[in-house]
Amino acid sequence: MTTATPTRPDRAARPVRLNWRVRLRRDRSLILMTLPAVVLLLVFNYVPLFGLVTAFQEYDPLAGIWYSTWAGLDQFQRLFGDALFWNAVQNTLYLSFVQLVLFFPVPIALALLLNSVLSQRVRNFIQSVVYLPHFFSWVLAITIFQQMLGGAGALNHFLRNNDIGTWDVMTNPDTFALLVSAQVIWKEAGWGIIVFLAALAAVNTDLYEAAAADGAGRWRRLWHITLPGLRGVIVLMLVLRLGNALTVGFEQFLIQRDAVGYDTADVLDTFSFYYGIATGDYSYGAAAGLFKSVISLLLIWGANKLAHAFGEDGLYRR
Repeated sequence: MTTATPTRPDRAARPVRLNWRVRLRRDRSLILMTLPAVVLLLVFNYVPLFGLVTAFQEYDPLAGIWYSTWAGLDQFQRLFGDALFWNAVQNTLYLSFVQLVLFFPVPIALALLLNSVLSQRVRNFIQSVVYLPHFFSWVLAITIFQQMLGGAGALNHFLRNNDIGTWDVMTNPDTFALLVSAQVIWKEAGWGIIVFLAALAAVNTDLYEAAAADGAGRWRRLWHITLPGLRGVIVLMLVLRLGNALTVGFEQFLIQRDAVGYDTADVLDTFSFYYGIATGDYSYGAAAGLFKSVISLLLIWGANKLAHAFGEDGLYRR
């Protein structure tokens, strides 16, 4: 009597590692499609980094980078001793905080509201309407606000007709932070919902059906299914937002600076322009820009570490 020998299960086949030439030939169409974007990124984002050396020079445009006088940290000593610079830093941080509190939740709320609209036609119409202001220039956006809230705008026209005192919001330094936040919300909130709508589309609809069958109402489904599904994206967008905390805008403040005064509207970007480029003191402006870049890098690193501490991926997985 013969006994059958037990057969060993086949080992899982290892994935075949393709040669780089094979991968290049396979992906050449995708590489060609991304090449223009990579070239633009290199030309406009990485090549200009070599110009940061001007922050350590007394830069002379006629002499160029190679022959300008080396100044070491003199520009930074001037910068840190300048009261106007610290005023710009204070304005930047304050405006960034106000916009973070007022603007950041709005795209999330809009995405949740749009996701609850059943009619696809109505949803597409609303999306088109809220996307549109993103494509307006800041000149046009501020002009619209001027026509509505300015001294001769619709609001004051209504107040005059009803014998109520006028209120020029566009030139009031006390409400400037709320004004620019309202402008950002009107212009960019609709565009900001795109990433949240994409995240909502990835939430498994079976979870909603199971929760509804268990008697969960709309708010419980929102709290226990929708928001946890958005948590990773919310943390990622918050990390990116904190990394750009010192970049509150340039055109928006440049246009409105004279209306409310430099002590209210000057931020780091306008400071670099007015006291660096406009005056021909390029090294001073470069020092201010380098300070902003270093602090932004530290902010995004710290925010990413904080996201990892709470168990989220942040910008990358650990």
